[in-house]
Amino acid sequence: MDNPLTPEVLADPVTLTRALVDIESVSRNEQRIADCVEQVLAGVPWLTTRRYGNTVMARTELGRAQRVVLAGHLDTVPLADNFPSRVEGGSIYGCGTSDMKSGVAHALHLAVTVDAPRYDVTYLFYEAEEIDSRFNGLRLVAQAHPQWLAADFAVLHEPTYGLVEAGCQGTLRAMVVTTGRRAHSARSWRGVNAIHAAGEVLRRLGEYRAREVTIDGCHYREGLNAVRVEGGVAGNVIPDRCAVEVNFRFAPDRDEQQAQQHVREVFDGFAVEIVDCAGGALPGLTAAPAREFLEAVGQPAVAKLGWTDVARFAALGIPALNFGPGDPNLAHARDERVEIDKIREGAATLHRWLAPA
Repeated sequence: MDNPLTPEVLADPVTLTRALVDIESVSRNEQRIADCVEQVLAGVPWLTTRRYGNTVMARTELGRAQRVVLAGHLDTVPLADNFPSRVEGGSIYGCGTSDMKSGVAHALHLAVTVDAPRYDVTYLFYEAEEIDSRFNGLRLVAQAHPQWLAADFAVLHEPTYGLVEAGCQGTLRAMVVTTGRRAHSARSWRGVNAIHAAGEVLRRLGEYRAREVTIDGCHYREGLNAVRVEGGVAGNVIPDRCAVEVNFRFAPDRDEQQAQQHVREVFDGFAVEIVDCAGGALPGLTAAPAREFLEAVGQPAVAKLGWTDVARFAALGIPALNFGPGDPNLAHARDERVEIDKIREGAATLHRWLAPA
């Protein structure tokens, strides 16, 4: 296999970012990039490397008192005329530059250059984060090889623009359903319009005041919003059903059951069907490696306003943080890019934290 991840490329996280971006890896097409990463890691003498599907794991076995995980996903969203990469104005442009191949470059660069880290380290490069969770590499590994995830602390290389984003919000989707009685629209008084009845659902959403909560110095703001409305039968029929899909982003001090109960209370009197729900993650700032990581960054953590795979680590009792060089506001964009200076700064931060003094 012709592997573009040569020793010269691996030595520089900026060059490595471009090389990773130039390996197309839209979700479910990660085999080539996983092959390249596995080949590199299998040749590193201080690492033990394993693979499951298109997820590659490599770990040190140095007998350190604590173990940390550095994790990043290999897949991207579909291309949008932004492949291959290009450099312009101090930034690398291309699909996956921000989310999250620049972060993956950090982890891969550290794996091949730091032979005696301060902690034992597990590096995880996983598949299918950008699509349905049933394909998610971390989820599959947790089921098949849970020992691969065992650690005292984890860093997920989500784009955070060089800040530490702690924990994450939980997310819930529900269908709030109104019902009526069908009738011909010429004789509408014989029916009951379910779409009109949804007005009360929308009114409650419009009057909703989001809760704000500070946890370990991180400020989380919740949100409850309509994201889709489904209703109607035909142009001459009074509809007998309407469903308003709502998305509730909740602070990590609520568990999934509490989040579901809250949504049901808001829409009391309506049928509420929970479509899916994923719990959040508390900030996880008390673990010793986390405190040392924050010292290396030199800035306080902020709340992660969104759901990430740190929640999977939290569910296993492993505190985890988000940290990556990309700007989250550029993730998935047609003009997705990452600043070269941010790649270098992030790599230096991780090296200060992980490499022995």
